[in-house]
Amino acid sequence: SITVPTSFADAVSDKNPFCHHWKSAINAEFLNLTGNDTWEICDLPPGRKAIGCKWVFKVKPKEDGSIEKFKARLVIKGFSQKPGVDYDETFSPVARLDSVRIVFALAARMSLTLRQLDVVGAFLQSGLREEIFMTLPQGLEAPDPRQVCRLKKSLYGLKQAGNVWNETINQFITTELG
Repeated sequence: SITVPTSFADAVSDKNPFCHHWKSAINAEFLNLTGNDTWEICDLPPGRKAIGCKWVFKVKPKEDGSIEKFKARLVIKGFSQKPGVDYDETFSPVARLDSVRIVFALAARMSLTLRQLDVVGAFLQSGLREEIFMTLPQGLEAPDPRQVCRLKKSLYGLKQAGNVWNETINQFITTELG
């Protein structure tokens, strides 16, 4: 049985027998975030407030119960966002069950193959219109510790993450595939 850490400090502590797995998961998440150009480090503009963030850890099991991987995700504390300042609208569209049934029926009737895909780091593919600042995540050092991250891409936990992702995927489907 593996105890899932509840904080960054617990995950990377030498007292944690799985700390090397958690450190590896944190590094993988940082690589994903920096590879997607998620933020830039800057000074916080006067009158603005940076939103906090935290690390969330999870052990992903295989079907047989053994460990598939250790996962670390950086999430922003979107509950502290202010309407009209940090975001304008929030929604996350969901397919209606009737629509899904129609797609399945058409595929069966026309002998089509349906495929599912998982977009890794989906929210990280979506640019932001709003100017949002986030405190430096634990494990990231800046030249000046008072600096913050100005988000360039959406991040898990943002109020508008679902909305921004929906706009991104819709634009891709209509311009690239349409």
